[in-house]
Amino acid sequence: MSNLYKTLQKIREKPGMYIGKPSLSDLFMFIVGYEFARGELEIELTKEEEDFHQKFQPWLQEKYQIQTVNSWAKIISVYSVDEKEGFEKFFKLLDKFQKRNQALENQQLENSILV
Repeated sequence: MSNLYKTLQKIREKPGMYIGKPSLSDLFMFIVGYEFARGELEIELTKEEEDFHQKFQPWLQEKYQIQTVNSWAKIISVYSVDEKEGFEKFFKLLDKFQKRNQALENQQLENSILV
């Protein structure tokens, strides 16, 4: 089974094949189902998947400077005109989130080399 980021890339390129149409709500439900299926099959989440599920929401809340119990999809939808724009915005935000992770990893590597 490919990891979440590889699956999301496939959805980004061809949403119709995986979720029917470019829709933020449909994407959210797919991701929730993906996480549920892995749990039911007792397949551990990868490090990257855990990072997404645990840190994407707080990162997004910090970015938009809001505190809420709503999902990351609801936060994005507030700043989107429609489902398609929300879908596209999700992937732009995901790219930024992943770059933030790469920057943190590079910094940790530099720190370990200096020690």
